[in-house]
Amino acid sequence: MTNRATDFNGLANTQPTLPAEWYYDKAQYQTELRHIWYKNWVYVCRDQALAEPRMFKKVNIGDQEIVIVRTDEGELKAFHNTCRHRGSILFTEDEGKLRSNKIICPYHAWAYDLDGELVRTPSKHCPADFDMKDFPLYQVAVYNWRGCIFINLAGDEAKDFETAHTDAHWFKNWPLESLQVSVAREKKLKCNWKIFWENFNECLHCPGVHKELCKAVPIYRRGYMEREDDPTWRDNADNDDPKFAGGLAEDFHTWTADGQPCAPTLSGLSEEDIKRGTTFSVMMPSTFMVAHVDYVRIVRLLPIDEETMSLQAEWLFAPEIAADHSVDKEAVADYAWSVILEDGYVSELNQKGLKSIAHKQGSLMAEEYDVAAVHDWIRKQLPIASDL
Repeated sequence: MTNRATDFNGLANTQPTLPAEWYYDKAQYQTELRHIWYKNWVYVCRDQALAEPRMFKKVNIGDQEIVIVRTDEGELKAFHNTCRHRGSILFTEDEGKLRSNKIICPYHAWAYDLDGELVRTPSKHCPADFDMKDFPLYQVAVYNWRGCIFINLAGDEAKDFETAHTDAHWFKNWPLESLQVSVAREKKLKCNWKIFWENFNECLHCPGVHKELCKAVPIYRRGYMEREDDPTWRDNADNDDPKFAGGLAEDFHTWTADGQPCAPTLSGLSEEDIKRGTTFSVMMPSTFMVAHVDYVRIVRLLPIDEETMSLQAEWLFAPEIAADHSVDKEAVADYAWSVILEDGYVSELNQKGLKSIAHKQGSLMAEEYDVAAVHDWIRKQLPIASDL
């Protein structure tokens, strides 16, 4: 947790940023893959992408390729895309549907059932001590949280999902299980994955970068994320004007170009959910979700290399709205996507400047308390220097 002053919801003391080289050093990147990305839950897709038995989908996390499969019994299984024979990949396509209930290596035809158990090899001379039970596929932990599929490369040692993501309760009133992806966007950014998280967790950049968003969320125009970020917030503690209190502008009810919902209010929402207008949940290191009265957005980031990441966003709507072609869901997505692209642009600027030989480390301002929290989370995930 950050050290916050009594009357100001921010950093009380100067706090340095992470070292500049952590954003481009190859060895540091590999350390973060091993201790962060390969040990935490990572969002893959909605379960509608694997709706039928034998459907599969691949995902790359760093230099690891993982495959998620739906069994004939409807269970989800996840494996490293690696044959136990001599290490060939098993799946050559990014997604699809298996023709049979077997996973067959394209190299030497070792065959596995959909639970990952080896059931057949083409060898005519298996050694006497060879036991197929000793050669199952390398398992990866998989968890379906309300229609969202997450994986964890730690396998049996994976942290409990519900314990790891305690703020997921913010979405308890949204009918997540039934919502359907209607729009998806993806972009590759030339920046380290940490930079995007830093940008997400502060709003000092908002007035200069997000002109349209500041109209929807007036407090952003002041460079603040919430009421207490203002050092003089107590002077306006009873003022419900959104520029002081936070939240959506009075004439905005959701994140669309005109602030008007594209569909009826989703079932189950409380008055507080509706009044809040925007509900965030962060699931480090890969995902944040944003819920509105009319739709939900899921944003996933993945590392590609030490200076490149991919960003994917999905827009989820009620089934009847997803099927209604008169609702311009692409236009709804355009609004938030433009904000994401603005964030991507300044994140890439940030990456370019970090390689200055003069710049070793930056310093956080008081309003960047959530950036400090991200840095603290990252440091706690990593081994101490002597263990590297």
